Amino acid sequence: MSTTPPALTPAAAAGLVFAASGAVLVLEILGIRLLAPYVGLTLETTTAIIGTVLAGIAAGAALGGRAADALDGRRLLPVLLAGGGVLALATVPLVRALGAALQGGGDPAALAITLFALFPSATVLSAVTPVVAKLQLRDLDATGSVVGRLSAWATAGALVGTFATGFVLVPLLPTDVAVLAVGGALVALGVLTALRGRDRRAASVTVKLAAGALVLGGGTLATGTPCDTETTYHCARVVADAERASGRTLVLEDLRHSYVDLADPRHLEFDYVRWIGDAIDAMAPSREPLDAVFVGGGGFTLPRYLAATRPGSRSRVLEVDEPLVDLVRERLGLRTGPALQVRIGDARITLGREPAGSAGLVVGDAFGARSVPWHLATVEFAREIRRVLRPGGVYALNVIDQGPLALLRAQAATLATVFADVALVDQPGPDGGNLVLLASDAPLAPGVASTARGARPLDRAAVLRLAAGADPLTDDDAPADQLLSR
Repeated sequence: MSTTPPALTPAAAAGLVFAASGAVLVLEILGIRLLAPYVGLTLETTTAIIGTVLAGIAAGAALGGRAADALDGRRLLPVLLAGGGVLALATVPLVRALGAALQGGGDPAALAITLFALFPSATVLSAVTPVVAKLQLRDLDATGSVVGRLSAWATAGALVGTFATGFVLVPLLPTDVAVLAVGGALVALGVLTALRGRDRRAASVTVKLAAGALVLGGGTLATGTPCDTETTYHCARVVADAERASGRTLVLEDLRHSYVDLADPRHLEFDYVRWIGDAIDAMAPSREPLDAVFVGGGGFTLPRYLAATRPGSRSRVLEVDEPLVDLVRERLGLRTGPALQVRIGDARITLGREPAGSAGLVVGDAFGARSVPWHLATVEFAREIRRVLRPGGVYALNVIDQGPLALLRAQAATLATVFADVALVDQPGPDGGNLVLLASDAPLAPGVASTARGARPLDRAAVLRLAAGADPLTDDDAPADQLLSR
């Protein structure tokens, strides 16, 4: 037993591990948003980021324990806090520089960027807990209580950091500003800890780190952001078409999601959008109004096309990202009202609120990066769509796939399980890209698939041959991201 008073009060010790652990989780979640414009946002890229940060946490715990035994923890602790803050501030410029160099590199690029940009800060900040524990341990009989208490506070910090990021920081602040706030707070905490410990050497080091933090913060603000705006889920940009004065492309992360002609809503730029437009044209007599539900809004290209080509039509657009809708209103001229309504929320929930038999058309064009979100790709969701459709109504689904078309085959098998008729429209030539599945509880009307401009239609028999051996996607087993061919 030792009678030497602890270097930190229990409250101060708890506060420091709480702050350091919380900062790691904040940086992890913000890091996912920082990387998305360069590597996309798939299950694999997110997993690579989370796994790399967890590796940093493990490395920090091990290295911090060794350092606590070898060095004076009172001098080491403020340096870890301020150093972690500086490394956090370096995250934004590192991601921007590496992202520009590795853009489109997918999973390997996500892993490489995370190793350089997030692993160091996670490692340094995770070393705080074992150093604090060593400073608190003065009685072997209380070891379990001290370590357990600090572990609980560290976990609490991680939980608060996670919830605060998702519910407060992301909705209120741009990602780079949030990172600056976290890094600056850590540096300030390191300086205060050094001053409290009255160690001149530690104070000198932390002050120098604070000066470096100011330089990094200024650099971060100077580099700007690749986004016009950060919505709840996306880094979004609107890009003018150099060849068409009224043309605008909505870019989410690293993908072109929608094209809108501000002067002519009947203009459909992307092939798959034209194919769906052609199917809509063939569904009913010309200019006859339709009731439609659109799963995913994007640039609202097809709802506006429907309103222009079939006056009197009524559209309900199910969109999860309300700030994205605000951006489309501001930059892409969207006008909503009784004939074009937006319902904010996850489509799996909002579709359930649609009355049975209320739509003649449902269009599925919701994407999480390159894949349909898995819970919008299952048999159970397809049954909800069939419920909402009137007898003979049509479901048009945009699918992106390449190579062996494993995702397309599974999606075709899924729709064939629920609907009586299924057709496929794709581009002649090499398989892949955007493909459109059309489904109905009755035989598809003549021309719904075959009139698609510049496309190759496949009827139900051909679709079933394509889907042979593929398992339908269900809520219990829907590996949409994994089936997507790279």
